[in-house]
Amino acid sequence: MTGRVRAAEAGSPAPGVPGVPGARDGGGRAEALRALVDGLLASASPAGAEPPGSEPPGVASPPGTALSGSVEGPGALEPLLRAALAALEEGAARRGGPVPALEPGELAARVAGEYAAARGEGALPRLTSLLAYGSADPADPLCAAHLHCPPLAVAVAADLAVSALNPSQDSWDQAPAATTLETLLLAELAGMVGYGEEAAGVLTSGGTESNLMGLMLARDRVMGRASGRQVELEGVPRTGPRPRVFTSAAAHFSVQRAAALLGLGEDAVVPVGIDHAQRMDPGALAGALRRCAGAGELPVAVVATAGTTDTGTVDPLPECARLAAEYGAWFHVDAAYGGGALLSDRLAPLLDGVELADSVSLDWHKLGWQPVAAGVFLVRRAQTYASLARRAAYLNPRDDEEAGYPSLLGLSLRTTRRADGFSIAVTLRALGREGLGRLVDACHDLALAGAEAVRAHPRLELHADPVLTAFLFRYVPRGHGGPGRSGPGRADRINAALRRRLLREGRAVVGRTELPGEGPGRVRLKLTLLNPHATPSDVERLLEAVAEAGLAEERADERAGEQAGEESP
Repeated sequence: MTGRVRAAEAGSPAPGVPGVPGARDGGGRAEALRALVDGLLASASPAGAEPPGSEPPGVASPPGTALSGSVEGPGALEPLLRAALAALEEGAARRGGPVPALEPGELAARVAGEYAAARGEGALPRLTSLLAYGSADPADPLCAAHLHCPPLAVAVAADLAVSALNPSQDSWDQAPAATTLETLLLAELAGMVGYGEEAAGVLTSGGTESNLMGLMLARDRVMGRASGRQVELEGVPRTGPRPRVFTSAAAHFSVQRAAALLGLGEDAVVPVGIDHAQRMDPGALAGALRRCAGAGELPVAVVATAGTTDTGTVDPLPECARLAAEYGAWFHVDAAYGGGALLSDRLAPLLDGVELADSVSLDWHKLGWQPVAAGVFLVRRAQTYASLARRAAYLNPRDDEEAGYPSLLGLSLRTTRRADGFSIAVTLRALGREGLGRLVDACHDLALAGAEAVRAHPRLELHADPVLTAFLFRYVPRGHGGPGRSGPGRADRINAALRRRLLREGRAVVGRTELPGEGPGRVRLKLTLLNPHATPSDVERLLEAVAEAGLAEERADERAGEQAGEESP
C-alpha cells in the first residue's frame, strides 16, 4: 500500500466523492474532479448566480458570510467541505507524487499567479487545489524527510470540529467542555509518562514552546532558590554564580533559543559529549557538572533528549536524573519525538526514567499522527508551575474560580489558545493506546527494514541502526576514499545535490543533516519513517531513487570537472 494519490480503477467512483468516474489517467481524473468542484459550488450558489470562475475580469463574487457554528453551521459547511475535499484530491492527483516537480522559483510564481486569480466562491477550490498540488505530502511513502507525520483522518475530522466551534482555552466561558476535556486528557498523558495525580500540564505549539516552558520553570525555581529572589518578578540576577544548562551536543536547537529568550544567553548552554549514535555520555555529563560546581557556577537544568531529531537516540535518562538531582538542577526531558514510544509495549522501555523528570515535552504531531500543532508540556508537581500563575480580571476573576469555574490561563505562555487537545482525545478514544502502539511498531519495523536495505545496497552506507523510526545514511560515490575528487568533500557535495535533484524532479523528499564535528565528510541523508501504511518495498523504491540520483550527480560532477579542466590555461 502506498500513500501516493492514485487514480481510481477505471469505471469506479472516486473514494469519498460519489458520482466521479475513475480514471487510470491522472489528467482525466483531474478534469472530472474539477467539473465536480464547479458543480458543487454552482449548486451551493444563490439562484441565478454565475458559476465560479465565470465572473467578469476584475469583478469578484461577494465573499461567503455564513458562519460555521450554531445549528445552521453544518449546513453551511457541507457544500464547502465537499468542494474542498474534491479540490484536495484533484490537486494531489495533478501533483502525482510526494512533492511537485518544480524548482522553488517556478512554484512560487505559480502560487502567486493562482493567488492573484482566485476570486469569490472560486477561491476555496482553486487555492485548496493549489495547496494540495504544491504540498510535500507526508502520506506519500516517498516523503520521508522530517518529523512531519501524515495525520489520521479521524484526527483531522476532530480538528475540523474545533475549527468550526473555535473554542479558546484561556477562559472557561470560551471553552466550557474543552476546558474539562483538556484537563482529563493531560491527566491521562501524565499517567503514561509515569507521573502521579499531582502532575499538571498544558497543550503547546510543540517541542520548542514546551522546552522554553521547562527551562523557564527551571530558571525561576533554581535561580530563585539560589538568590532568594522571585526571578519571574525581579528578573535574572545580575550578580551571583553564572547559570548553566547542560544538554547533549545532539539536542534540539530550541534549548539554546530558550536560554537566549530567558535572559540566560545561549552561551549558558554547555554541550555534553555524545557517542557514535548521538547518545549523551553520562560520564561526560558528570564531568561537566563537576567542573561547573568547581568554578562556582550554578547548574540550572539538565536537558535530556528522548528521541534526537536525526537518529531518534534516547539519552540515558536514569543517569541524567541522578546527576541533576545530585547537583540541584532541574531535570527536563525533551521527548517531543521519542514520547510516541510510550504508546508501544516494545519501545516504551527506551524511556525508562522519564518519570523522574521535573518536566517533559511531548509532540503528538510526530509519533501521534495529529495535525500540527499538538504539543504537550507536563510537570511532575503542579506546585512548580507557580511562577506562571496569572490573574486577569476579564478572564479568570477570583470569584469565578471560587464559584467553580476553572481556568487554564495560568498553565500556558499563551492567552488565546486553540483546543488542540481535542483531536488527541478523540484519537485516543477511537484507537486506544494499543491501536496507536501498533502504528508506532509498524513505523519502527519499517525503519529496521530500511536500514537492512541500506546495508545490502552497494552504493549506500548506514550510519547507525535505528532506535525509533529514523536513520542516517549516505550515497557513496565510486572510488570514494581515493585521491582527488573522490574525497569526503565530493561525497558531501553529491549527497547534498542528489537530495535537491529528487525534489526538483518530484520523485522523493529525503532529509539532509550533518554529523557533529568539523571538516568535510559529515553530510548525511535521513529517512524519518512516520507512515504506518508504507511497506518495506516502498522504502526500497525510495532508496533506489536516492542511488539513481546519486549516480546522476556523480556524472554531472565529473562533467563539470572535465569542463573546468578544459577551460583552465
